[in-house]
Amino acid sequence: MQKVGTFLSGMIMPNIAAFIAWGIITALFIADGPFPVGGIGGFGENDAGEPNIGLVGPMIRFMLPLLIAAQGGRMVYGVRGAVVAVVATMGVIVSTDQPMFLGALIMAPLAAWVMKQIDKLWDGKIKPGFEMLVNNFSAGIVAAALAVAGFFAFGPVIEAISRGLGNGVDWLVDNGVLPSPASSSSRPRCCSSTTPSTTAC
Repeated sequence: MQKVGTFLSGMIMPNIAAFIAWGIITALFIADGPFPVGGIGGFGENDAGEPNIGLVGPMIRFMLPLLIAAQGGRMVYGVRGAVVAVVATMGVIVSTDQPMFLGALIMAPLAAWVMKQIDKLWDGKIKPGFEMLVNNFSAGIVAAALAVAGFFAFGPVIEAISRGLGNGVDWLVDNGVLPSPASSSSRPRCCSSTTPSTTAC
């Protein structure tokens, strides 16, 4: 379990800067931010009357999961694994409207591992001069197959798992097992364990 946690954190930690960048852009340029810009924050319409896509939505839906996927694939099988992992994860991402961080954490290392095992089948058996051709075509075929599989199989399953986990957290909050942000923020200051008070809270 510790090795799995270490591996997953290794996929996330190198991309923390990207999460910070997304947070800064979101905080500053969304409609409720101090400097609202529709073209960046993704609200309102452009001059052609079309909804602004912005940066905030595409970054959290596509960029961040794909960065995680690239790192996970690289950890398993180098640059070759990273390429296959990104393509495969893209199939999971477009299968749902939710940000697929969980999908990237699962699909990316799996795709890289599959590519690694397939490469072992013809390792040392390719005629000289055909290595690049075979390697590129095999990676492209495997990546395409995994992307399609991710769209039809992995995406819906992972979305269901994500929704189930979210419902579980909501249940814990509703039943008082976990404190809700609203209740903690509305707690009177005099009730703080570090702030004695003689008044009723």
